[in-house]
Amino acid sequence: MTDGGKSRPTLVLASASPRRRDLLAQIGIVPDVIDPADVDETPAVRELPRAHAARLAKAKALAVSTRHVGAVVIGADTVVACGRRILPKPADTEEARQCLIRLSGRRHRVYGGVSLVAPDGSVRNRLVQTAVIFNRLGEQEIAQYLDSGEWEGKAGGYAIQGLAAAFVRSINGSYSNVVGLPLFETAQLLKGIGYR
Repeated sequence: MTDGGKSRPTLVLASASPRRRDLLAQIGIVPDVIDPADVDETPAVRELPRAHAARLAKAKALAVSTRHVGAVVIGADTVVACGRRILPKPADTEEARQCLIRLSGRRHRVYGGVSLVAPDGSVRNRLVQTAVIFNRLGEQEIAQYLDSGEWEGKAGGYAIQGLAAAFVRSINGSYSNVVGLPLFETAQLLKGIGYR
């Protein structure tokens, strides 16, 4: 790739998430290649949420970097946690319901891990934490949200950028992190290796 006559490395996003692509586009970054990592996302025994997010982001970036030598690879992972409990990406409606019941009226944390593999193979990592407080949710609100299907494929069973925005009483920290990628930190990682 060229940028003002200078050659720049290929940028690879190690994620199939359309939200991460859209977030990067929001700050003018368009990956040259989308190559989702195929890594086991099961938490390790007694692994805490922040460590889980950091480990998976790095594992995704490293796994994909082996297929794109000399490229810049971005790996990311988002973990929604109530205390030490990692909430899943719900497999079905009932699991999504349990996530929303657990989040109702409570403060939870969203951990965003970002790892960047530079063309020389060096790895840089960031971990971002955002605190979110949900309003107390009624049964009808939960049922309507489940009917929307918006929970599918979302950590913790909700999308803050969609209908669930109405559930959020307050947020402290990076909004883009809750959506799926902390943009400030990602931009700083790219800037740190001279990527333009």
